[in-house]
Formats: sequence, structure tokens, C-alpha cells
Amino acid sequence: MKARFKYRIYPTQGQKTRLAKLFGCVRVVWNDSLACCQEKYKLGEKKPTNSELQKQFITQAKNTEYREWLSEVSAIPLQQSLNDLNQAYQNFFSSTKGKRKGRPIKPPKFKSRKSKQTARFTKGGFKVGQHKVYLAKIGKLKIVWSRELPAPPSSVTVIKDSDHRYFLSFVVEIQPEILPQNDNSVGIDLGIKTFATFSDGTKIDAPKPLKKRIKKLRKLSKSLSNKTKGSKRYEKARLRVAKFHGKLKDIRTDFLHKLSTKIIRENQTVVLEDLNVSGMVKNRKLSRAISDLGWRQFRTLLEGKAKKYGRDFRVINRWEPTSQTCCCCGFKGGKLDLSVREWQCLNCGSKHDRDENAAINILVAGGQSETLNGRGGKRQTSVKLAVASETSTRRGAMTR
Repeated sequence: MKARFKYRIYPTQGQKTRLAKLFGCVRVVWNDSLACCQEKYKLGEKKPTNSELQKQFITQAKNTEYREWLSEVSAIPLQQSLNDLNQAYQNFFSSTKGKRKGRPIKPPKFKSRKSKQTARFTKGGFKVGQHKVYLAKIGKLKIVWSRELPAPPSSVTVIKDSDHRYFLSFVVEIQPEILPQNDNSVGIDLGIKTFATFSDGTKIDAPKPLKKRIKKLRKLSKSLSNKTKGSKRYEKARLRVAKFHGKLKDIRTDFLHKLSTKIIRENQTVVLEDLNVSGMVKNRKLSRAISDLGWRQFRTLLEGKAKKYGRDFRVINRWEPTSQTCCCCGFKGGKLDLSVREWQCLNCGSKHDRDENAAINILVAGGQSETLNGRGGKRQTSVKLAVASETSTRRGAMTR
């Protein structure tokens, strides 16, 4: 299986200038080719092939007066940029025809110099050394090896993020590290106030980096809005906001990596609920809180690490009534208000914590457990209301 290994690099001022030129050339080749494809589409003509685009916008463009500076950078990232554009169109066409699973994919968009910049080198365009990494027509970049590469990389992507940090991302072929099997299984219910509730009763609180620093963000954003767009002061204020968001991302990613690794190492089977995160963030009252948690990234990390370490990762249907069903007898008590955090089953009399009960039912729905008794009658349950500040762990403003 393939894995990515990301490292921080520290280019010199001259290397930063050459990297900026590289990013600009990659962006121009992409945008020129995309504009050509869109023009062909408007005229009702067929999209040019990848080889035709590379010939027109790389090989022939270098001989023109207005694109001759493309020859000043390595041709490998330019070719990879058009390969990515071709793949983006293939994914879009497959999605529109129903051949690709998942949510619909939009057509490729134009790249902006204000967003994150990337350029990919394949074999022949880079060389890994002990303390530095050589990139064609860029030079030897100082790199911090936070961990050892397990195998020679097949490609490397140089990245410049919005707060002007530089990284190298290597693609490496690795062998799955199969962990010793155990009999542990866990169902996980994701929430807002409590990030994750496990079927064994364990609760994990989220760091919520944005919520704890929202006043500072408002101050930085106000300072940015008071600056004249395009001025040096505006760029300094924009960089401060970008660094602030970069710190939030690092805190969130570190928490998700550590938690997902712990769960995968301790459990043979992990069952998660399929949450409609893209639909939930449309709820204006919960969108910021949901985005601050990183539910989708957490699921992606669990799925990837389960494959890497030989664990069983399962996802149940999002419409399973996990919050409504008694985990002891299987009685369905009907939809519960979002403020209901505890309730009592009128069929068997069991008292339940809403999140813990949902986590147990998620584990049951994943085929890892069974309810103790049969179904109960169709009766309503008594509820215990939570304080007004508590928020639901379920989908947006919907109830179960």
C-alpha cells in the first residue's frame, strides 16, 4: 500500500524565489489548459487529450514569446500538473455517469496564487540525501527528518501553505504492519460537546482549538478588514490570520492522529456511524462547532490506519435509530429532542446515557454484539432534559 510522509523544509531566499517561479509556471500551465478545455466544451467540440495539451501548453508554449519562461523550471512538475488535470476530468466524467461512488464531483477549477501552492516531482526530478533533498532546477533543500523514510519514494510534492511554510510530501510503498489480533470491539458515537463516546462508556473530549481562541480570531479578522487590500499592511495582517489558522489545524490534526492510532491499536473491530457532515455544516447554528471537530478527517484516519495495521473498520447506515433504541431490549422509544441527554426505557426500565446508548447500538448494528432481550411494545419513554448549553451529538438539528 502507498503512504505519504510529510516533512518540514527550510529553503534559502534564492530557493524561495525559484520555488515561487515553479509554482507560478505550474499554475499557468494548468489554467491555460483548463481554459482551452472549457472553450472546446462551449463550442461543442471534444476535450483535447492529455498528450495534446502537453504538446500545446508545454512543448510549443516554450517557443513562444509570452511563455518562453516555462523553460526556466523543470518540465516534470509541468507534466504532472496536466496529468492531474486529466485525472480530475476523468473523475468528473465518471461521477456524472454514475460510475464513481460517493458524492458528485465538480469539474476542475482555475488555480489561484493566493491559495496553497504545490508542485510534484517524479523519479529523475529529485534525489534524497542524508540532510538535504535535491529538486531539479531548485537546488538542495534543508529538511528536518522527523522520522525515517521506510523505503525509497516514488514521488515528492513540494508544498507552500498559506502562512508561508514549506513542506515535502513523499509517496512511499509500504507493507501493512499487521498487529496481533485481540477480541476487543468498539462502537463510537461522535458528538459536539463530547467528541467521541465509546461503547464501553469511555468519553473523549475534543480540544476545540477554534472555540478556545475565537476572540483572538475576531481581533485578527477585524484588523485585516481595516487594512487596504493589496497594501503591505494588508499582507502582514493576512499572514497573521493564516498563521493562526495553521496553528488551529496543527492542534486538531495532532489530536485526531493520536486518538485514531490509540483506537486502532487497542481494538480489532471499530464501528462508526456514517454521518452526513457536508449536510450538517449547513446548519448555521452548529456549522462552526462541527467544523472545529474534524469528524470526516477522523473517519479517514481510522479507515487508513485500519488498513495499515490489519484491523476491521466498519461504517453503519446513517439512518439507524441508534439514539432511539434501547440497547438492553431493543425497544424503540421514538424521536428524542436534542436537549434530551438521558432517558429511561418504559419496556425494561433501563436508564440510558444518550451517547453511550448510541455507541452500544452502533456496535450492535456493526454485527459485533446482540441485544439482550426481544423487542418491546410501542410506548413512549420518559426523558431527562439537559441544560440549555448542551448540544446534540446527532446530525445537525435533526432528532432521533
